[in-house]
Amino acid sequence: MKPGTKLKSAACDTEVMVIRCGDGSIECGGAAMGEAKPEAVGTPSADFAAGTLMGKRYVDAAGTFELLCVKPGKGSLSVDGVALQVKDAKPLPASD
Repeated sequence: MKPGTKLKSAACDTEVMVIRCGDGSIECGGAAMGEAKPEAVGTPSADFAAGTLMGKRYVDAAGTFELLCVKPGKGSLSVDGVALQVKDAKPLPASD
């Protein structure tokens, strides 16, 4: 997988764009994400049902993976079963 790839969830309506990617399986709602739109959308696993927010970037603890949410959904993002966190915004410099 390379940066710029758009992935779709099989468990909800979530769609993400890959910004940075390492080795591992990107999942949403507990199900693997793919480039093709799934024929039938399932339901997110109870452990991964926190939801995604449009326009937010999601990263893993090591900073290996970074995903941009382009369409929100009910499932939460993970890599190999480890949940991703919302990336904190950088503070703007003070202007006096």
